[in-house]
Amino acid sequence: MEAAAPHIALLLPLKSPIFGKAADAVQQGFLAAASIEKNGLPVRIYGFNNESTEVADLYQQALRAGAVAVAGPLTRNGVTTLAANPNISVPTLALNMLDSQRFDNLYFFGLPSETEARQCAQRATAAGLLSATIVSTNTPLSKRLAQAFADDWQRAGGILTSEIVYAGDPAPLKELPLEPGNAVFLAAEADKARLLRPYIDATLPVYATSQIFVGNTRTLTNYDLTDVRFVDMPWMLQPDHPAVMIYPRSAAPLSPDLDRLYALGIDSYRLLKVIFDRSETSSLPLDGVTGKITLAGHIFQREAVLAIIKQGLGVPVDGKSRQ
Repeated sequence: MEAAAPHIALLLPLKSPIFGKAADAVQQGFLAAASIEKNGLPVRIYGFNNESTEVADLYQQALRAGAVAVAGPLTRNGVTTLAANPNISVPTLALNMLDSQRFDNLYFFGLPSETEARQCAQRATAAGLLSATIVSTNTPLSKRLAQAFADDWQRAGGILTSEIVYAGDPAPLKELPLEPGNAVFLAAEADKARLLRPYIDATLPVYATSQIFVGNTRTLTNYDLTDVRFVDMPWMLQPDHPAVMIYPRSAAPLSPDLDRLYALGIDSYRLLKVIFDRSETSSLPLDGVTGKITLAGHIFQREAVLAIIKQGLGVPVDGKSRQ
């Protein structure tokens, strides 16, 4: 056992058969960010099997070992358990979101897909679009995306014409209203989105979350999604972005989902440093690899990049043309 010494503790479900791969990707990104920090504190890894049952003990173990800042846990259940602890005594960044009002040392940062759905609604509103049809696939994730988009769209005064739940019959997609001002929100994962897109008239603006984007190495897959507007992070879209270029990529290629978690790890290290240094005023908004990051209360909020699929590639949209 290592002697007690000041360090950053990283609490992740590395031993979990379900979440282990995701946790490993976050760990890689976190350590990649730490590796280029001059004179940074050492990082110690604390691995879980079940965050819900182990987080309280491991958090205290980290503090006894000298942890002066903590990142983790990763799962929503683990974060819920940690948030119930009334004694968060050092700066702590949970790597998932809770809608929790805090006044202590616990902060939240994550990559909820619902946030991207809301940003799609905001982008469509900013583009002057007036009415939208939601196309969903009835999976739990699709339902959450559809609800998040609908809430934000209607809150901004947008008209929700209908929701089409795709169950194999494309006919309703061919009958979407084509009048100017109409839009479509595709609440679907990449495999289903590829099936749906060809049936939607090319003149309709179509918006989606990063769920539809499998990276710029999969051009044939992307061709099926031509002209779909989506939001994603600079890490996936802008390899020449100044904030992206300085961090090493994973030694072994990662799937798009795991690569985004690697990016979460990078920005988590940077944000934990912000709250540890109490430099929120000078360091925020942060030009992160996951997006532009601001702080509202104790929740770090991420603004993703708007992109469009052209010629098999996801291409960031010029800020002047927000549609």
